[in-house]
Amino acid sequence: MYDVSVVIPNYNGIKYLEHCLEALEKQREVAFETIIVDNCSQDGSASLAKEKFPQCCYLSLDQNYGFCRAVNEGIKKAAAPFVVLLNNDTEVEPEFLKNLLDCISKDERIFSVEARMMQYHRRELIDSAGTSYSALGWASANGKDKTKEKFLTSRKVFAACAGAAIYRKSVFEEIGYFDEEHFAYLEDIDIGYRARIHGYYNVYEPSAVVYHVGSGTSGSRHNEFKVKYSSRNNVYLIYKNMPLLQILLNSPFLLIGFLAKTIFFTVKGFGKTYVKGLAEGVRLSRNNREKKIVFQRKNFGSYWQIQKELWKNLLVYFQ
Repeated sequence: MYDVSVVIPNYNGIKYLEHCLEALEKQREVAFETIIVDNCSQDGSASLAKEKFPQCCYLSLDQNYGFCRAVNEGIKKAAAPFVVLLNNDTEVEPEFLKNLLDCISKDERIFSVEARMMQYHRRELIDSAGTSYSALGWASANGKDKTKEKFLTSRKVFAACAGAAIYRKSVFEEIGYFDEEHFAYLEDIDIGYRARIHGYYNVYEPSAVVYHVGSGTSGSRHNEFKVKYSSRNNVYLIYKNMPLLQILLNSPFLLIGFLAKTIFFTVKGFGKTYVKGLAEGVRLSRNNREKKIVFQRKNFGSYWQIQKELWKNLLVYFQ
C-alpha cells in the first residue's frame, strides 16, 4: 500500500526528467509510487526514463494534451489516497514527500498543500511560497524573488501551485478534476477555488522544499503561448467560479486589472496576444456554460471568505 502517488507530467523534458527522478528516489519514510505521464514527447525523454527508472509507472498519451489532461490521467491511475503533482524541472529534498504528507494529514478539510518552491539556479531565493489570487484577477506566487526568512511558517493560502503540491484524492470525486479546457496555466487556481467553494482549504508548507527551474516546458517567463493562455484562462476562471453578483462586485477591480495587464504586455511586445487571449476566454466561457459552478446558498459562507481574501490580497501590490 502506498502512502502517496507522485504524478509527473512530461513533455520534451529530456534536460530535466532524469535529475528530477534521481532526487525523488532519495525520499525518506514514505511509501510512494511514481507515475510519469508523457504528452507524446519527441525528444526521447520518456524512453530514457523508462530505461533508467523501470520501477516507475508510465502512461503515454498519443498527442500533447497539455498539463491538465496529463495530470488527470495520473490522478485517476494513482493507488494512494494522496497525490503529489510535481513538475519535471524540479529537484526535491529528501523529506519533501514526508513533510507534505504530514501537513495534509492534519485536517480532513485540507484539499491541497503547496511546498516551498525555491529557484533552481538561485537557491537562496523563493520561486513560490503559496499562491494568491486577488480582486484584480491577478494570480501571484507569494515571496517570488525574496529570501526565505519571512516564509518559514505554514499558513493557509488561496490555492496551491500544481508544480509541487499534494492533493487529497477523494476530493476530486466531489469537485471534479483539473479542467482540461485550461490546457495549461491557472488550472491550479481554478481547482483550488472550486475546493474553497466546497468548504475545503489550501495550505503552504515551508518544510517541504523543492528547487524549480521554471518555464521548463514553455521556455521563458513571458512568451506568446504563456501570455495567451494565461489571459484566456483568467477570463474563464472568473466566469466559472464567481456568481454573477460577485463578478459585479469585483468588476471595477477586474477592469483595472485587465487594463493594467494590457499596458504591461504591450510594453513587453505581447499586447495583441494578451487581448486576443481575453477574447478567446470570453468565447471559451460561452462554449462551456455547463461548467459554471451553480451558486448554492449553503456555500454562502465559503463565498464570503473567498471574497474577503480577494480584497485582502489587493494589499500585496501596495507593500
